Amino acid sequence: MAVMKVIEVMANSDKSWEDATRKAVTHASKSVKHIKSVFVQSQSAVVNDDKVTEFRVNVKLTFEVK
Repeated sequence: MAVMKVIEVMANSDKSWEDATRKAVTHASKSVKHIKSVFVQSQSAVVNDDKVTEFRVNVKLTFEVK
């Protein structure tokens, strides 16, 4: 039986929500090992001068505790 833990991480990108999600996983993996899945809980964007300038995600990362 595996023991899993879930944490919330927020990340942003000037490219896309997908890039923000990748950044969340990459940054979290520096201190959290055995990440098994990512669930995008919410997405938002920042608008400046009628243009989207930043994509933000709030994700839940699931990892195995060994």
